[in-house]
Amino acid sequence: MLIIKLKYHFLFYLIIFSCFANAQNTVSGSIIDVKTNKEISGVDIFINDNNNPILTTTNGIFNVQSDSIIYKLKFLRKNYALQSIDIDSLNAKNLLVKLSPEKVSNIEEVIIHNEKPKYKNKKENPAYAIMQEVWKRKRNNGLDKFNTYSYKEYEKIQFDANNLDSTFMKKKIFNKLDFIFDYADSTASGKIGLPIFLNEAVYENYGKNKPEKRNKRLLVAQKTSGFQDNQIVTLTAKNLYRDINIYDNTLNYFDIGFPSPAGQTGFSTYDYNLIDTISIRGENAYKIRYQPKRTEVLAFQGYLYIDTDNYAVLGATLKSTKKINVNFINGISTELEYDNPDENTFLPKKFVTEIEMTPFSKKKTAKSIIAKRSVDYSEYLFDKPLENKVFIRKEEEYDDKFVDRDDAYWVKARPDSLSKTEQGVYDMLDKLQQTPKFNRIVKLYETLGSGYYNITKGIDLGPIFSIYGKNEIEGDRIRIGARSYFTRNDPWRIQFYTAYGFKDHQVKYGAEGRFMFNRVNRFTIGGGNRRDIIQLGVQLTTDDGIMSRSFASSTIFARGENTSLSSVNQTNLFTSIEPWKNIQIRIDGTVQSIKSADPENFNLTYYQGNSLRKTVNDSHVTISLIARPGAKFSQTGIDRYEHGTLAPTIVLKYTRGLEGLFNADFNYNKLQFLFYKPVLIGSWGKTLINFEAGKNFNTVPLALQNVIPGNQSYSLVGNTFAQLNYYEFVADTYTTLHLEHHFNGKILSFIPLIKKLKLREIAFIRGAYGTLSDPSKAINVEGFKYSAPSEHIYYEYGFGFENIGFGNLRIFRIDFNWRGNYLDRPDISRFGVKVGFQVGF
Repeated sequence: MLIIKLKYHFLFYLIIFSCFANAQNTVSGSIIDVKTNKEISGVDIFINDNNNPILTTTNGIFNVQSDSIIYKLKFLRKNYALQSIDIDSLNAKNLLVKLSPEKVSNIEEVIIHNEKPKYKNKKENPAYAIMQEVWKRKRNNGLDKFNTYSYKEYEKIQFDANNLDSTFMKKKIFNKLDFIFDYADSTASGKIGLPIFLNEAVYENYGKNKPEKRNKRLLVAQKTSGFQDNQIVTLTAKNLYRDINIYDNTLNYFDIGFPSPAGQTGFSTYDYNLIDTISIRGENAYKIRYQPKRTEVLAFQGYLYIDTDNYAVLGATLKSTKKINVNFINGISTELEYDNPDENTFLPKKFVTEIEMTPFSKKKTAKSIIAKRSVDYSEYLFDKPLENKVFIRKEEEYDDKFVDRDDAYWVKARPDSLSKTEQGVYDMLDKLQQTPKFNRIVKLYETLGSGYYNITKGIDLGPIFSIYGKNEIEGDRIRIGARSYFTRNDPWRIQFYTAYGFKDHQVKYGAEGRFMFNRVNRFTIGGGNRRDIIQLGVQLTTDDGIMSRSFASSTIFARGENTSLSSVNQTNLFTSIEPWKNIQIRIDGTVQSIKSADPENFNLTYYQGNSLRKTVNDSHVTISLIARPGAKFSQTGIDRYEHGTLAPTIVLKYTRGLEGLFNADFNYNKLQFLFYKPVLIGSWGKTLINFEAGKNFNTVPLALQNVIPGNQSYSLVGNTFAQLNYYEFVADTYTTLHLEHHFNGKILSFIPLIKKLKLREIAFIRGAYGTLSDPSKAINVEGFKYSAPSEHIYYEYGFGFENIGFGNLRIFRIDFNWRGNYLDRPDISRFGVKVGFQVGF
């Protein structure tokens, strides 16, 4: 045994000696100008990472010696770019150093700092001069400059459970699941990391810029570790990430704006420090460290790697600060690599983003999920002819089996082979799928995510969050519903519900069926019927869908009594088609009868000729044009799950009432328009814009009229007016505008003590203007009660706080609302408080 130990000790010392024997303590050579080939004197030479030069040359020849190993030399001279060269046995003698003239005219001297230096003003900072050149030469994505292009995209998303320990592994929840820890890895901290999810995808991207702009991103292969049929888990994974451009002023993470360190507004947020020059893929680059001036703001810290010749961003690292104020997130880090084919453009090469998620605690030791996504871009081809059929959507692309590929394909498709840990994910998840306990856990997660509970193959109960409600007419209300559900890509769906009120002792119901004939253009037909108590007038741009639920008909807590509910018997048939991506045309045919659910307190009686009518009979056809440019969806079935984006929603609707059809009482024409868009305002947060306008061209009774949406509940309800009563404003012609800005804690981060609460401030203003004609008032028996905001624009304003909670669980929001005018009306509320859940990042 002693002889064996001595043998390994001898081998160890032999290796160490060999390393020292090959290490360099002396380096010699010459220094010349790269353009003139003339020798240069007065060059400062730095050894390794030392900040002080070991030698300043008096001619073009140098010889440096050191007691320590020399593995890198840096050469610096005024008006020349910093040059850094790695040293080994092959170049230690007769090293030829070529210095390039500095291209930034106002950089007089480059000082390498490892600590944060202090400058009297930013113009003294050499990093500022470099960044000025970056901004001056801001590059655009190279894909826009070519007539045609194509490239391959490989995406890998992995989830790992992190910070596990032996105590956690012994919990009862892991009974019969303990085999999963055979796939765990020990981390540097001694904790356990366990891979739990892996998704690989390969996309082929095609684009054309001339004569018309067209593009297509085609999913050609996908492999998921045991979750192919689980739309919630896969959607969660895909929905975490956004595409970013380092040159933009604002980077989008979770639809929250982070200031970009390479953006033109970067110096308002970050301090920059030039610390080194290094070689990246054979290119010399400035290494610039940046960090936020204030740690409380949503910002990054890390490094920028800027080409010394053309000031292109070769790469960047972005890491969140310790005080990141994003729900469920403990940290974000991103590594970016770019290719730069010319002076004006860049091409993405590789992006890696890692997100640490925890449900409750912000502590480093908290058990968390590490979600890592890496994307490799390759096989770029430019100006190669592309046939038009490449851009045409095909039926086979939407088949579930279209993306199925064998193991041989994946071995070839991956830019790097899977690690042993990643390979184990597939094996582990296959075993877990056969474990009932694991399936029960997944089922619970699916239920909370979708709102439906699967009771047997093909049947889900729900939505579970609609089971209980309460209102003045029905009292306590119970609602039970179900839907068909076989796979995530079902081309058809049947849904129904039944409800019962314990005060009016009436049974209500609704049922609807839909079938999609074609996955490409999503040609769909459907129909249904419902008899229910509904709060009309809480939306302006409504839909005729049978399964839509009116929040006010089942509000648990509300200010004042609400008896303005309607009893509706409605039958709807519809067809829709998507002739172009994210552009939908829908036609609805609706027959309905509407009457007051409480005639003593809410009068819908109107004049029909010389008679009084309590029930409105209506038949109408609605043509809707719905545009969602930029929206992204998962799945291809009748129901799709939308990825988080900043895509706008644009709706144009025309409704034609048909008198006499199924005993309908009125001919009328209505035109409506809706525009909704979230907008990132740099580091100042996000603004939500909602604009609606419409006009009834004919006289109709109150049940068919436009009602400015009020909200008498204490809950937060989007696009309603918090201080309006139901039916307070009625209008033939209307316009409304809602502006709501989320500051993401920008202002509160300046206030001592308050900033520790990590609250985020909100400000909002809402306005409505409209007119109501005399005939429209006169047709209703109690028409004198109703008016439009025609004297002045009605407005409300206020502020609120979101991100209320503890740790990472900050899901509450509270709003304080003030009514701006029309204060002389009876039974109004000048001030109100709304509260609610707001689950999001």
